Amino acid sequence: MMLEVDKYAIMHRVGIHARDLRILDPLLSYPSTILGRERAIVLNLEHIKAIITAEEVLLRNPHDEYVIPIVEELCRRLPAKSGRKQGVGYDEKENSNGSWDPQNDSQDAGDDVPPFEFRALEVALEGICSFLDARRKELELIAYPALEELTKKISSRNLDRVRKLKSGMTRLTARIQKIRDELEQLLDDDDDMADLFLTRKLAGSGSPTATSVVPSWMAASPTIGSRISRLSRASTMTSYGHGSDDVEELEMLLEAYFMQIDSTLNKVTTVREYIDDTEDYINIQLDNHRNRLIQLELILSAATVVMSIYSLVAAVFGMNLPFKWNEGYSYVFKWVVLVGGLGSMIIFFLVLGYARYKRLIGT
Repeated sequence: MMLEVDKYAIMHRVGIHARDLRILDPLLSYPSTILGRERAIVLNLEHIKAIITAEEVLLRNPHDEYVIPIVEELCRRLPAKSGRKQGVGYDEKENSNGSWDPQNDSQDAGDDVPPFEFRALEVALEGICSFLDARRKELELIAYPALEELTKKISSRNLDRVRKLKSGMTRLTARIQKIRDELEQLLDDDDDMADLFLTRKLAGSGSPTATSVVPSWMAASPTIGSRISRLSRASTMTSYGHGSDDVEELEMLLEAYFMQIDSTLNKVTTVREYIDDTEDYINIQLDNHRNRLIQLELILSAATVVMSIYSLVAAVFGMNLPFKWNEGYSYVFKWVVLVGGLGSMIIFFLVLGYARYKRLIGT
């Protein structure tokens, strides 16, 4: 169901401050964030803007086409108590938000089921990883044909397609990098990870006697189970106490999705490198064309000089001046033409030979 409330009611409901709620405002540009508070986790991952508590998940814009799969996955993995789906949505004065409020039905499952907030966080991380990987695949399907066409024919249209493609890759790389940095920063701080364990805070405020989640739930997860080895799970059970187990298990969860997002980033980087290699190849082709044009310009310049010399000879003998040697020597005309033309050709080839000797033009 949907419930229209103001931001103060939301703050009172989940126990967060106004500055935390502003992180979820779509009108403000905030980086990807996973914040652990006393009673809630504030989650801002691209289009997934949520508040996770130990008993409910509040999602912004639940009817958005990119958020609907997250809601469906939450409903599938977090069944409501007594088989009923219980949800609540809220609508601020400035913003419209939706949420799904499942009751944790894992009490009868014992320690084999992770805490509610861990399962909700896993769904959000899996959703954002799948979303970014889908965007990467879409760009790849466009990238390779466009680059192949550009290598075959360099035109303004193909260059513009590659330019737009590279811009899209740059934006996608930045988006993936932000989430990767946030996960890496979270993994580097055990205290921040401990703040995400809301169930333990509610149970005993971090008491060592509080119920601990054992690593067996990792194998039951469809995503995490395929990424964590038995050796890693065994070492976790034998090397840490209850409090350390909680942080270690959350660390394993985050590491799995960190590796997945890092893999997506590497694939995007590979496409970026392919684009850069294609650009280098195009630049080499353009440089080759420019070199050919320079060679052609040199040849034409040499031919112009030779023709200027030949025109000078014609101009000298074509002057209308009263000299005695102009009379009775008409047979000399053909020799002047032949010798002048032959001399011009010899000069032309000498210039080309000198240019090739100096490697100014190709052979």
